[in-house]
Amino acid sequence: MSSYTLNNTALDKNKVFILQKSKIEKRFDPFYYLPELLELEKKISDKNPTKLRDYVEKIASGATPKTVETEKYYAEKENGIPFLRVQNLSPTGVLEYDECKYINKETHNGMLKRSQVSEGDLLVKITGVGRMAVASVAPKNFEGNINQHVCVIKTGNTFISETLAAFLNTDIGEKLASRRSTGGTRPALDYPALLSIPIIENIKIVEITEKVIKQKQENEAEAEKLLASIDTFLLKELGITLPTQEENTLKSRMFLKTFKDISGRRYDPNYFSNEFKVLDNLFVKHKPIKLGEISIQISDAPHERPEFSESEDIRVIMIEHLKPEGIQKTKEKYITEKYHLKLKSTILEKDDLLMARIGVTTGVTSIVDDFFVGKNISGNITLIRLNHSKIYANFVLEYLNSYLGRLYSKRILSNSARDFLTVGKIKSIEIPVLPIEKQIEIANYITQIREQAQALKDKTKIALKQANEEIENLLLN
Repeated sequence: MSSYTLNNTALDKNKVFILQKSKIEKRFDPFYYLPELLELEKKISDKNPTKLRDYVEKIASGATPKTVETEKYYAEKENGIPFLRVQNLSPTGVLEYDECKYINKETHNGMLKRSQVSEGDLLVKITGVGRMAVASVAPKNFEGNINQHVCVIKTGNTFISETLAAFLNTDIGEKLASRRSTGGTRPALDYPALLSIPIIENIKIVEITEKVIKQKQENEAEAEKLLASIDTFLLKELGITLPTQEENTLKSRMFLKTFKDISGRRYDPNYFSNEFKVLDNLFVKHKPIKLGEISIQISDAPHERPEFSESEDIRVIMIEHLKPEGIQKTKEKYITEKYHLKLKSTILEKDDLLMARIGVTTGVTSIVDDFFVGKNISGNITLIRLNHSKIYANFVLEYLNSYLGRLYSKRILSNSARDFLTVGKIKSIEIPVLPIEKQIEIANYITQIREQAQALKDKTKIALKQANEEIENLLLN
C-alpha cells in the first residue's frame, strides 16, 4: 500500500503532517509525533543514551500543607525548613531562594517525611506551564522539602545529579521531557514518563554549565551591589544617617514613652521600638504626608480565590508577580471576563501602584506600565491610585521599596498570627514631602540604577542561550 505525502510547500511540516497507523504508539495526541521531536529522539537514540531511571535510587514528590493552617505547618525563615516550589528551581541547576517558603520541623519530619531533600539530591519540575523538567541540585549541607509539583531523585552522588541536571536543563532535555508530558492547560510528567527520558553523559556539558553559573553569580553580585546603593543614595538625599547598630542586650531593648508620645497612636511596644527611631528622625527633617491624603483610591480585590480561566481572557496580577523593578510578565495567570467585570474597582490604570499586603514579600510595590493597563489584581494585593497633581508616582514607588519604606511597613504590620497590611494601615503610611523637581530627580536616578542591574541579569539570559546552542552543537553534530 502506497504512503500518502503532503506536497503543498506552503505548509509547515512540523505542524501539518501525516503519520501511518503502524507508527502510532500508546499516545494519540499529535504533539507526541511532531516530526522535529521524532527526529530529535532518533538523533539521541543513535548516541546510545542511558535512561534517567538508570540513576535513581529513590524518587518522591511532596505535597502542599494547607495555607489556612499556617501555624500548624509553616514557620519563619530563622527556625524553618526550606519548602521548595517550582519557582525555586533554576535552568542553571542552582537553587534560588528569593521566593522560598518555610515549613516547621514537625511537618518536615512528619507529613512530608517521604519527600525530604538533602545534599546532592536532584530536584526536577514535573508539573506546570513553561519549561518542563527544570532541574536543580541541593547544595552542600542542605536540608529541605518540596511540594507536589517537584520530585526529588536521590542518585547517591552529587556529581551524577549535577550531570543529569546539566542535561535536563538544555533545550534538548526540555524537548524530550515536554514530549513525554501529558495534560493540556497544566502539563505533567508521571514517574514512568520522567524516568524514560534519555540521557547523554558528557563532561563538557557540565563544564559549559559551570561557566554560565560562574558568570551568573558574578552578574548577580554586581547587580546586588548596584541595588544596595539605592538605599545609600536615598538616605543621603534625605539627609538621614542610620544609627549605629546597638548590641542586642536587655538595656538596648528597653525604652520609655510618655502618654503624650503615644496619644492617638498604637499602644503596643513594637510600634515604638528603638529600631524605628530613624523614621521619627526622617519626619522631623521632612514634613510627612499620609498616603491616603495623596491618593484617589486605595483598595483591595475581594479576599477570595479568583475565577481563573484556562483561556487567555484577562491577565490577573498575583502577589508573586510584584517586584520593585516592575511587574513580572512571565508565569501568566488569567481570570474570566465575568469575574474581571465583578472587580471593576480594581481594573488597572497607568501608574497605579500595587503593594503586596501579606506574606514574605509584604510591602513590595510595583508600578503599572502600559502593558498591564486594563488588567486586574488578586486579593493579596492593594491598589494605590495616586493623585498625580500632588505627588510623583515613581518617587512614592521607590520610597516604599526602600529601606525606609520597608521599615515603615514593618512598623505598622497588624499584630496577628500572620502579619498583613490592611487598607487602613496602608493609608496611614507617611511619605516625606519634597519639592516635585527633587522627587523626579531622585526617582529617575534610582530607575537608572535598576535598569543597569536588569541589564546585568539580561546578560545571564544571553549566556544561557549561547550555552544551550553550544551544547546542542556538541551533542547532535
